[in-house]
Amino acid sequence: MSEMDERDHKKLGPQLGLFYIDPVVGKGLPMFLPKGATVKRILEKFIVDEEIKRGYQHVQTPDLARLELYKKSGHYPHYQDSMYAPIKIDEDEFMLRPMTCPHHFQLYLREPHSYRELPMRIAEFSKLYRYEQSGELMGLQRVRAMCLSDAHIICASEEQAVEEAGRALDLIEYFASVFGLKLGEHYRYRLSQGDRNDKEKYPGNEAAWEKAEDLLRRLMQNRGKEFEETKGEASFYGPKIDVQMKNVNGKEDTAFTVQYDFCMPERFDLNYIGEDGKPHRAFVIHRSSIGTFERTMAFLIEHYAGAFPTWLAPVQVAILPISENHHDFAKKVADELKNNKVRVELDLNNDSLGKKIRNHKGQKVPYLVVIGDQEMQNNKLTVELRDAENGQTKLENISVQDLAEKIKNSYPV
Repeated sequence: MSEMDERDHKKLGPQLGLFYIDPVVGKGLPMFLPKGATVKRILEKFIVDEEIKRGYQHVQTPDLARLELYKKSGHYPHYQDSMYAPIKIDEDEFMLRPMTCPHHFQLYLREPHSYRELPMRIAEFSKLYRYEQSGELMGLQRVRAMCLSDAHIICASEEQAVEEAGRALDLIEYFASVFGLKLGEHYRYRLSQGDRNDKEKYPGNEAAWEKAEDLLRRLMQNRGKEFEETKGEASFYGPKIDVQMKNVNGKEDTAFTVQYDFCMPERFDLNYIGEDGKPHRAFVIHRSSIGTFERTMAFLIEHYAGAFPTWLAPVQVAILPISENHHDFAKKVADELKNNKVRVELDLNNDSLGKKIRNHKGQKVPYLVVIGDQEMQNNKLTVELRDAENGQTKLENISVQDLAEKIKNSYPV
């Protein structure tokens, strides 16, 4: 089997019990199995904790809205080919949302805001629905229902907007570093611009496009990071900095995005009250810190070949009693680890120890705890390691508490 096959998330995902795509449910509609849902939940907590530290306010908005909202934003008709058909309810029409920004702008408009409140960073893990052609669908990489780590930053000035775009890139680079992703090796930057010749796809003031693109270009130049400029990849409401990643098959997709928006503040009449007591037009940055959970999990499954780091592993410890005589002690160890917030799988099957070890190694569990007479007598554990540590592949005579502490220390600070 080639390395490509060994890392392909479409094979590893079902094999490791992470996700499943059911033909009856529908193409492009992945369902997370318990282990996959665990990884997603850990990612969500990690991201929301870090974003709150950085001044984001997390909200929740509905998965659908009146068609009127998307006409106001311009997504309908500009994005109509990627949206599902309107749903007729009573005398109104609703759309499954393809993006979150219109909801967040309406939240902002619920009351007046002072310049002192800006920048306002509105974030959400939002469920989105986009029509992708059948031939484009691929595992978790390209789907029709997704969850995006989304945010919209309302700013009081052009300078503040550029500064916030830089901070969003800092956040993206921090997350990438935690996952062991390196710029130039695992991902690259692309400045996605509008195409001046395509007035239908990129309407609006040409001077505004030039200025917005130049602001992002200078931001990237000042950061000293290499980037490519590409025309025709922007959204209709402004240019963006895209983080591009390749899967094991060599296909490149946009993973994360930071976008300068000169269109929506006008469409939604987004204002703030300035120091002079008068209304002023706000500026908007769209950003995603880790993109969609589906696409990011596809990249991470392939990056780690399914062997997630301990803090992210859906099962951190597998407990393998040698015989039925060791079951009670094994249950006691499992309970103690669970009380220390360790994710544990207790294997009480009648299989041989060798088979249990092979099964759980195949599931890429970081720590395998073998329970026999010696462990019961000494009240200490023997632990087989998935990844060698300081040349060791086994820990002997370690306490349950020490193992729990070791796992706790594996989490990002």
